[in-house]
Amino acid sequence: MSLIAGSYERFIWGFKLKSPKDDQNYSLTPLFSFPSHLSPIKCTAVAGSAAVSGGADDTIKIYDLSTCSEIGSLHHTSTITSLSFFTPHSYSFPRNLIAGSEDGSVSIYDADPFVQLKTVKIHRKGVNSICVHPSGRLALSVGRDECMAMVNLVRGRRSFYCRLGKEASLISFSDGGEKFFTVMDEKITVHESEDAKIVLEIGNDKKVLCATPGMKGVLFTGGEDKSVKAWDVSSGKVAYSIEDAHSTRVKGIVVLHKDNDGGEDHEHIVASASSDGVIRVWDVRMTSKDKAIPLAEANTKSRLTCLAGSSIKSVKAPQVGNTSQES
Repeated sequence: MSLIAGSYERFIWGFKLKSPKDDQNYSLTPLFSFPSHLSPIKCTAVAGSAAVSGGADDTIKIYDLSTCSEIGSLHHTSTITSLSFFTPHSYSFPRNLIAGSEDGSVSIYDADPFVQLKTVKIHRKGVNSICVHPSGRLALSVGRDECMAMVNLVRGRRSFYCRLGKEASLISFSDGGEKFFTVMDEKITVHESEDAKIVLEIGNDKKVLCATPGMKGVLFTGGEDKSVKAWDVSSGKVAYSIEDAHSTRVKGIVVLHKDNDGGEDHEHIVASASSDGVIRVWDVRMTSKDKAIPLAEANTKSRLTCLAGSSIKSVKAPQVGNTSQES
C-alpha cells in the first residue's frame, strides 16, 4: 500500500504502508521526499506503481514507486489543479491520465507510455476537480465558472455543460459509477450518473476540503472540522466519524481496499493528511471507541496540500514517451 502527499513547500512525500496479517503494528515507511516542483504542489494521483503530481509551476511530475524515483515531466501552460487516473478493471497499471488546469482546459494522456493525446478547453475559468467514470469513456469536471462539464474521453471533446449556480470545489464518482458527488463549501450533493438528477443533499457543519468514495454506498470526507467522516449516501447520515482526527484541517483522504496481492479486503483502512504535516492511518472499525487511535502516522513537518494512494501492486512500471509537449 503506497501513499503520496504533496506540500506547499514543493516537496513530494512517498510512504509505504506495511500491514501485518493480524491488522496490528502497521507502519508508514518513508520511500522518498524531495522538492520535485518549482512551486507549491496542488494535486496528486496514484495507480499501481505509477504516481503523478501537479504543481503551480505548470508541470506534471511522474514517479515510479517500484524504484522510488522521478521518471519524467509533462509541461503545460498553466497550473495543474486536478489529476485522475483511469485503470481498467482487474488491471494493475493505469491506461490514461486526465489533468485539469487553471486555464480551464482538460488534457488526456496515454499512461503507458506517458504521451499527450489531446487537450480540450472545457471551462471558461479554472478546473477545480475532475473525475473519470469507471468505464473510462467519460469524465466529469467542475470549475471556477460555477459550471459542471462532461468530457467524452473517446472522442476527446466536451459533450455536456451546465451551470450549477455556485462554484463546486470537488466532484467524484461512486465506487461503481452509478452516482457522483459534488461539494460546495459545507454541502455535499449526490446525483444519479445517468441523468445528473439530485437524489440527496448532505449538510456538513464546516467546509469540506476533500472527499473520496468508499465501498457499499459510503462517502468519506474531511475538512475544516478536523474530522474524518463516513456518510451513508442513501440516508445522508453519518455512518461513523473520527472526531479530531487531526489538530488542523484535513486536506486529503485515501481509502485502501485491498492488500498488495489484491486478495484480502482492507476497506476498513483509511489514511488522512492534514495541513499540519501529519499523515495518519485509521481502522474505521475503531470509531465506536471514545478516542480512536491511529494505526500508524508520519510527520512530514510541512504544509500538506493533497494525498493520494493505491493498495494495488503494479506488475509493470510506466514508460515515458514525449514529456516535453505543451498543452
